[in-house]
Parts: sequence; structure tokens; C-alpha cells
Amino acid sequence: MSIKCKAAITNGKGEFEISEIQVSDPAPGEIRVKIVAAGLCHTDYDSLNWGKQMIIGHEGAGIIDKTGAGVTGLKPGDKVILNWAMPCGHCFQCNEGNQHICENNSPVTGKAWDSNGGHAHPDGSRLNGKPVERSFNLGTIAEYTIIKAEAAVLNSSESMSFPAASIISCGIMTGYGSVVNAAKIKPGSSVVVLGTGGVGLSVIQAARLSGAAKIIAVDINPDRLKMALSFGATDSILADKTDKGLLLAAQKVKTMCQGRGADYAFECTAIPELGAAPLAMVRNAGTAIQVSGIEQEIAFDMNLFEWDKVYINPLYGKCRPQIDLPAIVSLYDRGLLRLEEMITRTYSIHELKQAFEDMLAGKNAKGVILFD
Repeated sequence: MSIKCKAAITNGKGEFEISEIQVSDPAPGEIRVKIVAAGLCHTDYDSLNWGKQMIIGHEGAGIIDKTGAGVTGLKPGDKVILNWAMPCGHCFQCNEGNQHICENNSPVTGKAWDSNGGHAHPDGSRLNGKPVERSFNLGTIAEYTIIKAEAAVLNSSESMSFPAASIISCGIMTGYGSVVNAAKIKPGSSVVVLGTGGVGLSVIQAARLSGAAKIIAVDINPDRLKMALSFGATDSILADKTDKGLLLAAQKVKTMCQGRGADYAFECTAIPELGAAPLAMVRNAGTAIQVSGIEQEIAFDMNLFEWDKVYINPLYGKCRPQIDLPAIVSLYDRGLLRLEEMITRTYSIHELKQAFEDMLAGKNAKGVILFD
């Protein structure tokens, strides 16, 4: 039996509205999830202008309402974290260990937008009787959604709140994985983090857990820098908006790192003009990591690459869903990773406009939509 519920739907032209949708019973291999909390990030705002109608949202946590035929290891009542990187397990990239860029199921790099790919059956969610697409095959800013079983990761924590669980599967994973899976920073190393929102704070926490000796937070917001220090940064630099490419901030970093620059620098601002900035922060043979997913064309001063510097652009922290997400939950349960403290404010679905405005104004480390 289908369920009627509320969902945030964009027309793809910069607008959205809260509408009633119908969510069907799950087909074989699918599950229906009652969403309890949905994290909000800049990608959700960007999706308002993707030129297509869809249910917004790709971070979320909830409770399984119903399972389809053939689903094993999951049952109604289970708490789950929704995850958009669904490995097929047999394509070239999955066999290479790159589950996050699966060639068949990834909504970012694969075929899922053009064929059924990682989508649960396309008519699982309907608006006014017609199928409506779900962002990243999830559509988490809705009271219920249909997903493939592979998109759910069991949440074994007895103490983790749903808002905390909801932010793991994109923002937290991206920052954590960029440190642990992509950069693989060494104990005793020096790290610079440009931008201290939700992703930047996750980088800081992962760097601390990895044993970095010096973690320098860089931001234009003094309140965020205070938060960064409380999350594990050892030093902070209040940047100036007029500092082009953060070159003046880079000079301060070099002074703080024995005159040569940091071992690693992570860009977490999502500002295209700062795409090359981490290169200015690292020493010769250091590693710059572009975390925030900048896709615009930008200019690089090739002098910044001298000498032997490495620049990497990992997607989603090279996420291995069934390995990395449980690891993050375990770190939380052991008191080593702070999640609730990253959530600045929660909103109802009817406050989504305000939630976007607060995010764009830099008021929140993370905002979360909370459902009844």
C-alpha cells in the first residue's frame, strides 16, 4: 500500500515547494524508509538549478518501514543511514577498490542518471500521479522514500541521535575519508584546513584521530575558528576576504611550519577562486587535497606546483559504504568523534527556505531537517 507524505520538490529552475507525494511499496531488492532526519549541504541548494524536477536531499537517516522481496540483512524497524554511493561490486572501478565511483550505480560518475542504474524503480515516488525523481537516488528531504537496499547502512549505535546519523553519509564521510582514505596523513604531520564548516570540521577531527601534530584552521569567520579549535585544531588563522588566493594566509602558514609550509592542506570552502589555495600552503613534495567538489573552470599558477607537490581531488572521501560508515559510527560510540556538536540548528521541512538562507550566510556548521 502506498503512503502519502510531504516532500521538498524543486522544479530545477531555482525554486522548490513542499508538496504531497505518494510513496509505493518497495519492489524486489528495495526498502522503504521513514526519514527521521535529513542533513543539508550546499549540493542540495545547487540541485535547485539542475534543470529537472526532483525530490531534494541526499543526506539522511531513518527507520526501515518495509522491505521488498529478496532483501536480506535488513528488516522493518532497523535504523539506517542512507548512502548515495552504491557499489555494484563487479564493474572496473569496484574491482579496483573504488566503490565510490562505481561505473553502474554512481549518480555522479556512472550511468544512473541515464538509465535505471542506482535508482530504485522510477515510479516509487509520485507527484500528482506521475513519477518524480529522487536526488542522488535518495530524495531524503521527504517523510518517506524508496531506495535500493544497497543504499542503506545499518546504524548499530544505541546512543547516536538521528540528526547526528543524518550528516554522516556525505559531509562527515567526505571530510573523514579525504584524510583517512585519500591523503592518508602520517602521524606527527602538519595539516592546514581551509574552511571550517561541516566538512572542514570533519577533516580536523580525522586529522586529530590520525595523529597530526599541528592542525591549522583557516577561515574568515572568527566564530567558526573558535569551533575549529574546540574540535581539535591546534592553531587558527583569521583570513581576509581581500586576500586573493589566500597567499597572505599561506605566508603565515609557512612561518608556523618551520618556514617551508605544511605537509598537507585541505580545501573545504567550495569557493572556485580558492581551488588552487592549498597548493600555496604546502611544502615542496607536500600534498594538496581539494575536498569540496569544485567543478568550475579555474586558473592555476603553475609556480604553485613547484616542487614535487601533489594535488588530488577525491570524491566523497573515497567512501567504501559498508566499511567506512560503520567505522565512523564506532568512533562516535567510543567518544572519539563529535557529531551532535556540529549541528548548529534543526528545522522542520516547512523551514527549508530559512535553512538554506542560514547555510548560505555561514550561520551553520551543519543544519538538519527534522521530521516528526
